Amino acid sequence: MSRNLDMTSLRSFVAVADAGGVTRAAGFLNLTQSAVSMQLKRLEDLLGLELMDRSARRIGLTAAGEQFLGYARRMLHLNDEVFARLTAQEYEGEISLGVPHDIVYPAIPQVLQRFSVEYPRMKVQLSSSYTRRLKEQFARGEIDIILTTEDEPDIGGKTLLSMPLIWVGAPDGHAWKMRPLRLAFENNCIFRSTVQSALDRADIPWEMAVESNSTRTIEASVSADLAVHTVLEGCQPPYLERIQHGGALPDLPSKQINIYVSDVNGGVVVQALADLIRQAYCMS
Repeated sequence: MSRNLDMTSLRSFVAVADAGGVTRAAGFLNLTQSAVSMQLKRLEDLLGLELMDRSARRIGLTAAGEQFLGYARRMLHLNDEVFARLTAQEYEGEISLGVPHDIVYPAIPQVLQRFSVEYPRMKVQLSSSYTRRLKEQFARGEIDIILTTEDEPDIGGKTLLSMPLIWVGAPDGHAWKMRPLRLAFENNCIFRSTVQSALDRADIPWEMAVESNSTRTIEASVSADLAVHTVLEGCQPPYLERIQHGGALPDLPSKQINIYVSDVNGGVVVQALADLIRQAYCMS
């Protein structure tokens, strides 16, 4: 007796694995949480395996699930390639998207993946830079859509959500206890002056220990416990952790994640990508 895997269930499984939970995956798939959960259960019953580890607060993959994930991705890729290559497509071309490097994860890869399925002949040119430069490029018409991290959006911008800034450092690090407090920031980081002002108000001495135009340099220095840094909550890389300072450092304000969409090139496909971005951040 032959058994066949259902593509819809496979897509739900991969979405949950990538999104780290049923709620976010359901938003990306435009399905209810119960529908996604049912598809996962149906897939597990068909295989006779437990693919999802539901014992922790954040859903994860079992060993069997990790092994199955690669197969699922390949099957979905082949499925989507058939439709992309063998069926007529109305839209073909390129869109440019600019995103500050520190908010690319976790939402943007999911958005790009879903957009690729819906518009397989459209290419998205992703630029990662700091907010000021992205706004300059957008003003010159060089980018169709940008995201920014600001206190308030300028004319034409819309706020997606507000997120607090948090202190991050090396796992089990001690740099946050040093005085003067050693800071690491990119030269053009928009959070830099906000953090310095907060420390001044709290009468905490500080020094710029690491300055660079490279995000990798900043992250490497912080992960080596040479200094501390700040990021938007939920956007810290896996090799840094939130500092549990117990009030030894000042609380930091929230920043808004805003979206700007070009009026010149704001066609159907550009609006479709913007809508996917809005949906992704509404699920955050």
